[in-house]
Amino acid sequence: MPIFVVVKNSNLLSHPAILHTIGRPLTVLPSVDSTNNYAMALAIEGKAKHGAAFFALEQTAGKGQRGRQWLTAPGDNIILSTIIKPGELPFYQQFLLSAAMALSCYEFFKNYAGDETRIKWPNDIYWRDRKAAGILIENRLETAGGQAIWDWAIVGMGVNINQARFDGAFRNPVSLKQITGRNFDVQALATTLCEYQEKWWKKLSAGEGRDILRAYHEAMYRIGEKVKLKKDSSVFETNVCGVTEQGQLHTKDVMDRYFAVGEVEWVLD
Repeated sequence: MPIFVVVKNSNLLSHPAILHTIGRPLTVLPSVDSTNNYAMALAIEGKAKHGAAFFALEQTAGKGQRGRQWLTAPGDNIILSTIIKPGELPFYQQFLLSAAMALSCYEFFKNYAGDETRIKWPNDIYWRDRKAAGILIENRLETAGGQAIWDWAIVGMGVNINQARFDGAFRNPVSLKQITGRNFDVQALATTLCEYQEKWWKKLSAGEGRDILRAYHEAMYRIGEKVKLKKDSSVFETNVCGVTEQGQLHTKDVMDRYFAVGEVEWVLD
């Protein structure tokens, strides 16, 4: 098991009326196969704690959507996994958690990169037409009384910060350094990202699902525009209208279409 350091962040308690939980503690892992794997192992072993976050300096087998590998230069980027206890949130509303976490990453990145930051459905963060961050949420379910209980959610985020060159496997990446010309303290930014996660988690916990969906729509990449999507081997053009409460992408051309996560891929020129 890797050596770790617990980072105490006093400014998370700057508002005594608010109980901050996400990012306390923030554990720094010098090297790990995957922060999501590390966090999920704690959940399986019964050692998980809501809000515990794990930041890796190096990740050797990072995971992305559709089983893809997430590659990142050691120490240059945010590699972060957060343990969330969904509580009373039913599993069929899992997209609300996905949307809330996407909004946290979107707001965080937008704070430095500006208004050209968007959320590409379902939960990539784009700056212009280039990918700045990816999010992967993995869930653990338990069975009680014959019913599936949403026990834990592991929210993994990879955010390009100081990396200036990318492997050829990345088609359209961008980092905060490339956008701003500045170098950043990556670990400090990971703490800031946890604060944004806490903000949107509190909104979700307070039952503000409609506000979350509204904010998600306002931040959507290419909303109201014609895009190319690929389903199986077929590429087609359609107009992005938004998302449903269940997380389906809603588009329209000759008819209204609804696509589940993983059913279609974006085709970007």
